[in-house]
Amino acid sequence: MEQPNLNYVNTLADGNQEFLNEFIAIIKKEFPGEVQTYSTGVNTKDHIATADIVHKLKHKFNILGLEKAYGLAVTYEDELREGNFKLDSEFKQILDKITSYLKTI
Repeated sequence: MEQPNLNYVNTLADGNQEFLNEFIAIIKKEFPGEVQTYSTGVNTKDHIATADIVHKLKHKFNILGLEKAYGLAVTYEDELREGNFKLDSEFKQILDKITSYLKTI
């Protein structure tokens, strides 16, 4: 499985440490709540709300250099809109990997 990284964020920051720190702080603040929203959607089988939060989360995947995970999220979002939750376990693995990573930065 690919590993989260800050390559894209570092490119955006272009050496501006304050920008980098703020960007990371935003991700670290938002991500846990988004994971909770995802879990709630799955637990209640609300496929529309779950698709909406997957749509939001996929952009964080891209920001964290997770191109394959982004592709999976695009597919999963489409499937969720049809009521199909079959990619849930793979998606949760990505969320867990990012959660662990965010604790290290």
